[in-house]
Amino acid sequence: MDEFLRYVVQQLVENPDEVVITHRQDGEKTTYLLSMRQSDVGRLIGKGGGTIKGIRDLLSAAAEKHGKKAGLEILE
Repeated sequence: MDEFLRYVVQQLVENPDEVVITHRQDGEKTTYLLSMRQSDVGRLIGKGGGTIKGIRDLLSAAAEKHGKKAGLEILE
């Protein structure tokens, strides 16, 4: 999951080397935490939140395929 998420996010931001992905386990759910340059946050969220919603949907679908649950948060 980490590699999948890193690949998708790095394709969307201007400073891919500054993206830091960590995660925390909450029972059966893994929440991925993204840190990046402030100027890239808007690019990742997208107009009306469409881009981040799409990423969350893809992450959730990939996790369900493996019988898991996943979430995504952007740290500012």
